[in-house]
Amino acid sequence: MSIFITGGAGYIGSHTCVELLEAGYDIVVADNYVNSCPEALERVKKITGRDFKYYECDIRDRSALDKIFKENSIEAVIHFAGLKAVGESCQKPLEYYDNNIGGTLVLLDVMRSNGCKKIVFSSSATVYGSENKVPFVETMKTGTTTNPYGTTKLYIEGILKDMYLADNEWSVVLLRYFNPVGAHKSGLIGENPNGIPNNLMPYITQVSVGKREKLYINGNDYPTKDGTCIRDYIHVVDLAIGHIKAVEHIMKKTGVDIYNLGTGIGYSVLDVVETFKRANNIDIPYEIVGRRAGDIAECYANADKALKELGWKAEKNLEDMCRDAMNWQSKNPNGYGN
Repeated sequence: MSIFITGGAGYIGSHTCVELLEAGYDIVVADNYVNSCPEALERVKKITGRDFKYYECDIRDRSALDKIFKENSIEAVIHFAGLKAVGESCQKPLEYYDNNIGGTLVLLDVMRSNGCKKIVFSSSATVYGSENKVPFVETMKTGTTTNPYGTTKLYIEGILKDMYLADNEWSVVLLRYFNPVGAHKSGLIGENPNGIPNNLMPYITQVSVGKREKLYINGNDYPTKDGTCIRDYIHVVDLAIGHIKAVEHIMKKTGVDIYNLGTGIGYSVLDVVETFKRANNIDIPYEIVGRRAGDIAECYANADKALKELGWKAEKNLEDMCRDAMNWQSKNPNGYGN
């Protein structure tokens, strides 16, 4: 029996593939490579010394997805596949709703028709919206999302809850995670965005290797200690291990469970810049520009529930994240295009 991973060639997906394989699981991967690269999966094989099947497949393609389920014995699904840029989602809302929600509907229907009713969903802290006070707790009200990306995550959470209400054989874990950064210690896999990065850390690392002239910081007039946005940055390997814990959980019981995956510590953009400079002994020139559409001032987790019920907590600190991100970028200045 295998774990099926949608979007498995992506940043979080590839690191989760490594952790699953090293924990002894068999995996099957699907990815359409819109914002990823098949080379990442070849490097997963190199890191782990294990082989696995992967398919080029858009999860909106029902026949292709059904073929994967027919050809493999799939016990559970980890669902990463989706568009993920906050700013872009404000410019292309229809594309985000079509890809993220439409793809999930097809996936769930194919799962149901093939008798697979266990899923871990890659949700996001963006579902907490703009009205809750930090730190965010799983019991807080959701629904005031500030961008279409976050709204797609919110709607998919609702769809999965409704699936369970209609059919109590489903086992669902919704993982609301915060801001993944860093890379595998080998430097073989890491964050590899297409074009100009949408997230802070890959932008910093591209500046660090001379690929970009300077970092542009979106806004310094937020109601925070230094005026820049505060986020809960979590090492991608810690996050990947959280998915292993979630898979163990859905194997034991039915129902819908929600967990925050974060460190519980909020760092400002300038905190991250200064930590990166110190950890890697390098200067990062930056310029303050206007706010980015869809951003909120503060976002960090209360992750006590994940510790209590999954036995999971983040182990790596911000300096670890900065060093590992730099290690990846310095070894792969052009990402997987080397």
